Amino acid sequence: MTNADNPLLTPSELPYELPPFDRISDEHFLPAFEAGMAEHAAEAEAIAANPEPPTFDNTIVALERSGQLLNRVSSVFFNLAASHTNDTLRAVHAEIAPKLTEHFDAIHLNPVLFARIEKLYENRDSLGLDAESAWLLRRYHLDFVRAGAALPEADRQRLRELNAELSSLSTRFSNNLLADTNELAVWVSDREQLAGLSDAEIAAAAEAARERGHESGYLLTLSLPTAQPLLASLENRQLRERVFRASIARGNRGNDNDNTEVLIRIVRLRAERAALLGYPHHAAYVIEDQTAKTADAALDMLHRLAPAAVANAKAEAQELVEEITRSGEDHPLEPWDWAFYAERVRKRRFEVDDAELRPYFELDTVLRDGVFYAATQLYGITFQERHDLPTYHPDVRVFEVFDADGSPLGLFLGDYYARESKRGGAWMNFYCEPSGLLGKRPVVVNNLNITKPPQGEPTLLTYDEVVTLFHEFGHALHGLFSDTRYPTCAGTNVPRDFVEFPSQVNEMWVLWPEVLANYAKHHRTGEPLPQRLVERLKESRSYGEGFATTEYLAASLLDLAWHTVDAETAVDDVAEFEAEALRKAGVAVDAVPPRYRSTYFAHVFTNGYSAGYYSYIWSEVLDADTVEWFRENGGLTRANGDRFRRELLAKGGSMDPMEAFVNFRGREPKIEPLLERRGLTGA
Repeated sequence: MTNADNPLLTPSELPYELPPFDRISDEHFLPAFEAGMAEHAAEAEAIAANPEPPTFDNTIVALERSGQLLNRVSSVFFNLAASHTNDTLRAVHAEIAPKLTEHFDAIHLNPVLFARIEKLYENRDSLGLDAESAWLLRRYHLDFVRAGAALPEADRQRLRELNAELSSLSTRFSNNLLADTNELAVWVSDREQLAGLSDAEIAAAAEAARERGHESGYLLTLSLPTAQPLLASLENRQLRERVFRASIARGNRGNDNDNTEVLIRIVRLRAERAALLGYPHHAAYVIEDQTAKTADAALDMLHRLAPAAVANAKAEAQELVEEITRSGEDHPLEPWDWAFYAERVRKRRFEVDDAELRPYFELDTVLRDGVFYAATQLYGITFQERHDLPTYHPDVRVFEVFDADGSPLGLFLGDYYARESKRGGAWMNFYCEPSGLLGKRPVVVNNLNITKPPQGEPTLLTYDEVVTLFHEFGHALHGLFSDTRYPTCAGTNVPRDFVEFPSQVNEMWVLWPEVLANYAKHHRTGEPLPQRLVERLKESRSYGEGFATTEYLAASLLDLAWHTVDAETAVDDVAEFEAEALRKAGVAVDAVPPRYRSTYFAHVFTNGYSAGYYSYIWSEVLDADTVEWFRENGGLTRANGDRFRRELLAKGGSMDPMEAFVNFRGREPKIEPLLERRGLTGA
């Protein structure tokens, strides 16, 4: 196959090097991966074999310039594998994942290349490097050491074997989960069983059934977390139970998609790898390179929060039991009941109803007049939709982003609808990472999983979906505003327990009066969201924090339980391990299951958050403290936005992230704003 036949083999000529999706076919990926790995291997070998003494330019900068073809292919492929996959791409993924692991191991475990990096690192104080270059050199040395470059050859070989198998297992876990999630979608024959859902939700379920090959009926598809959003509305208790049981059965049914043995093997191999690298367990290895620094620090925070969260959840549970009685019903409070009766309490106490709110949250209006509007007010950036550029799916939208002075900044892609070919959850990724060295501007994508309405109907969001839209765009801003020289330091290439910080801060604008008034308008009449609903929505925000915090902490503590298993400990029963881990952590509340159970906990077994799910609440300490700063300094102003952009968003991973926070905030972070926000002041 020639370069002309395979568009992945040459840089895209489209604006910002947007991939030419209209010319890319599935069969292009394998040869492009092979070519990319071969080119990158040759570049790395040339750097290692350079007869000249190592310098920052001929070693570190040369490594930063290397691998551009492979990076280009990988960014397109792995984005598609997550957002619009098929049987062919899944087969490519299974084949290429261990090859990529072997490829990068060959580079990181090359003793000659590491010797050059080590020499530079030993002499770093005499190299006259600027701050970003000095940070990059430290990063390279640390990455190579953590990859096993300093190990004896026999250990390096075992490390290669472990990494290869772990890569294959992670791919298998992901494929199993997607297949089982699709298989477990709940089919309903009788519309009457869907009482409580809106006409739009019922129409979407009918459309989903037709798309999956059902001649009639309705299909309730599953989102990634345990708690399915429809449980808050469905009046039919038996159907709620069916949906809940389908949700928690994923990856744990003893069929071809079962993930129990897969995850047990992943845990064992991660523990062995950590021991090989000199760590007591996988969590110690991972968190050493995060802002928390130690697993004990992460666990201490979670354990500090858990007692008050569980106490709040139990108090909420008692209130829901009373609500069941008030409703004239006689049954215990089960997990599939919680959201339904919590919504009833919320409606009664605060007179807030999601069905009443949704007409005011139309997707395009929220995006343009809410998410984009807040960014324009804060940072001066503007957006122009580009209908002339190709996309990988008809639902994907492309916006060109311009800076405050009118100069081009990058491209933003929005892929908002759920589909059978997309994994669950919401996330941001790069299609092109920005770099001053390589002269590249960012191309970023946000993925959500909003149920698509029938043709011609508006997309009306829940309040939680509005929050997610703002959250993911916070990640996008982190990528769009990246102003670093080196690609390794670009945008969201920061520690896991810091990366959620900017996105969580961006959630503050959802209910900011000026922003809310600009986007929360009835999709038919244009009338603004009534002030009585605004006030009640604000009042109701803290309701349910006991449940929300407990289900999150349970998942975080479960993640750390799996990843503090040492190499000598054998785990054979997933359900038994889960139950004991939750009991020991004090978060075993029958009616409040973890946000994710192990067999569908994609964050920690496939998506890079292993021993890192604690990151969300760790980052929320910084977020809550920063929200307080914005409020103290006038809120939605260009001066505030420019400071946040300059001191934090633009820095990417080019410096110590906590140093960047202190530069922005003027002091170390305080936990009190988080405790107050989550109703944990007794923690």
